[in-house]
Amino acid sequence: MNEIDPTNSTSPNVRRSTFLGATAAAAAGTATIGPAFAQSMLGKPHPPLVPEDDPGISVEHVRLESPAGAIPAYAALPRNATATTPAIVVTMHIWGVDTSIRDFIRRLAKAGYSAIGPDLYGRMGAPSGDGVTDFSVFRPFAQKLDRPQVASDLRASAQWLKTRQARARAAVTGFCMGGTLALRQMIDNPDIFAAAGAWYGNPAGIDPAAVTMPVLGSYGGRDTSIPADSVHAFQKGLHVPNDIAIYDDAGHAFFDDQRSSYVADAAEDSWRRALAFFTKYLTA
Repeated sequence: MNEIDPTNSTSPNVRRSTFLGATAAAAAGTATIGPAFAQSMLGKPHPPLVPEDDPGISVEHVRLESPAGAIPAYAALPRNATATTPAIVVTMHIWGVDTSIRDFIRRLAKAGYSAIGPDLYGRMGAPSGDGVTDFSVFRPFAQKLDRPQVASDLRASAQWLKTRQARARAAVTGFCMGGTLALRQMIDNPDIFAAAGAWYGNPAGIDPAAVTMPVLGSYGGRDTSIPADSVHAFQKGLHVPNDIAIYDDAGHAFFDDQRSSYVADAAEDSWRRALAFFTKYLTA
């Protein structure tokens, strides 16, 4: 797929107005997670917000079987998960299932969701993305991603969660490249996912009239790679409940608290909105 450079997609000169879609609930669904972190610790490598040994969660390193070859995945589940605990498949960004994606998966588990992130590069021998800032290292792997195979891998991830929560409703979400892939599941896997969410996922090429599930979207007004007008047009064409926001002072990859693109206010608000969205559409 054509991948956005997450390290060079933010303009300091672009300002857009924030807007919220029909189901916005910015103040709802907040969950307290991990220790209190000083803002000076975020935006660069730091200890996890939710560590692997947190007593409220369990972590699993999973092997997902597929006709194209098995891939690894990283999962975290609430300790008190039941058959109806909602499930979320997390689609990785360009750096793979790295430190920030694994921490996000654990944050979801801490907030009461069973979550899994498949390593979509798992058949390619890609290096770890932990601590890596050079986008070009992963470009060749991203370009080899095959849409039908990605859909199959994300489907297998949801099915793995459903073997543990048999009556769970599932959503798919992701960041940057993963956000785009998550949005595509609204077309590619509408029977297994009940909702889709994306942080700065590009909606280009997706017919909003064909979308049949609720949609969550969080974008940066300073993001030069995904024009606000295209986000507005996508939302306007939707005929399903949606919560789509553009944050004035955020650029691309504003949620990634392990990298310098992090914007605290936008990240925190989008997290609260995501929890409210998933609660509404996965636990109803």
